[in-house]
Amino acid sequence: MATSVRAAADGTPPPTPPPPPAVQVRGSRPSRLYRWDLKAAPYAFIAPFFLCFAAFGLFPLIYTGWLSLHRVELGGEAQWRGFENYTGLLDSDFFWNALANTFTIGVISTVPQLLMALGLAHLLNYKLRGRGFFRVAVLAPYATSIAAATLVFAQLFNSDYGLINTVLGWVGFDPVDWESSKWPAQIAISVIVIWRWTGYNALIYLAAMQAVPQDLYEAASLDGASRWRQFVSVTIPSIRPTILFTVVVSTIGATQLFGEPMLFGGSLGVSGGSGNQFQTLSLLMYEKGWMTGALGQASAIAWVMLLLLLLIGAVRLLLARLNRDRNGERRTA
Repeated sequence: MATSVRAAADGTPPPTPPPPPAVQVRGSRPSRLYRWDLKAAPYAFIAPFFLCFAAFGLFPLIYTGWLSLHRVELGGEAQWRGFENYTGLLDSDFFWNALANTFTIGVISTVPQLLMALGLAHLLNYKLRGRGFFRVAVLAPYATSIAAATLVFAQLFNSDYGLINTVLGWVGFDPVDWESSKWPAQIAISVIVIWRWTGYNALIYLAAMQAVPQDLYEAASLDGASRWRQFVSVTIPSIRPTILFTVVVSTIGATQLFGEPMLFGGSLGVSGGSGNQFQTLSLLMYEKGWMTGALGQASAIAWVMLLLLLLIGAVRLLLARLNRDRNGERRTA
């Protein structure tokens, strides 16, 4: 207003006001494009993942389920058999032997592995010199190829000239047939799994331990608790969800164990040794599908393994819920 009055007094025309901003009419083309972009862009960004999952995850799963209900030979046509492949597994001694071997190897490899990982994580949690070097060193076995590690351990456990039997002979023990005997072969395979995965789980535990509040340790120290008591009463309860997670993941890995027993057995690795003494479910599935050509039976084994994994996941959820309810009751009390 003052500018207009000053311009009128000077005799100059007042400045023209700027034009009003353009208002987009609802339903116009730019407005529709903007709404489509706002709604469709997130789905476009995540679409590649779902397309890859559908092509390489969901479709093979459904197709394997369809094959498990048929009799399918390599190069032949599918013939409907219903649940005959599943009932055949229940009557198969090879299936129950593979299931028992999978369970025993899983227990022998998982329990020592997680206990050793807890101990390593507890040591690395202290202020040691060269902690970064030790953390990388414990992860080195995980970065090693399965084939390379298994071939090295196969030489170490060789019944004729292996280093393990040589050391046992030095201390007065007889040589052990690590390949042909059931329990020695399963122990040897479990050692490979333990060596490869202990450092990986130790770093997971270490990350969980570093998230534990230091106030808990200071309070326990003031109460006179030793380091062992602090580890048992403070560290373990605080990282219990992480421990449960590693138990489930390690159990799933043990259920799918394939590379270590196959390479350890050499030419007899697919059948799990001369007497199927270390044949796992994965090896049996591979033998049925690609050695004998019975794709229907192999698909049935694959679905049984999936059901076992789902059962393990359900148990994990149940334990997590019970732990959550217990913690809630303690806080309420």
